[in-house]
Amino acid sequence: MSVLKESANLDNHNISSLVATGAGFDLLRYYTLPDFLGKDAPYLLYYMGKNVARQTSLHTFEELYEFFQYMGWGDLSLVKEKKKEMVFHLNGHIIEKRLHQNLYPVDFRLECGFLAEMIHILTKVTYECLEEIHEKENFVEITATQA
Repeated sequence: MSVLKESANLDNHNISSLVATGAGFDLLRYYTLPDFLGKDAPYLLYYMGKNVARQTSLHTFEELYEFFQYMGWGDLSLVKEKKKEMVFHLNGHIIEKRLHQNLYPVDFRLECGFLAEMIHILTKVTYECLEEIHEKENFVEITATQA
């Protein structure tokens, strides 16, 4: 008989204790979820990302960048900031591998939803995020715009 642990907010301390591989996560994300969710999968992944962010205790952008690494989502960095817009780059070995595999088309809707909600939590301003894939340069540009 197993006992369920009490649910806790995610943070960099407890998320780093999880053992996982990106391959299993990608199979769920790109094969199983679209099969269940159909054409609505990208929209629902975005809102799943927002939901994960609401269960996450991060207090700074530095913690946010670390969280992306712990989750296996890549190296996130802010590259440009304007009055109502922030531009982030998501890169690294994991992103390069995802962009250049030939099994399935990739998207970054989950990451965009998570980032939009975390920016809202950190700044108290509502943002929406869209990604643009730069396959040749091996990075994803995520633009966060005030809603």
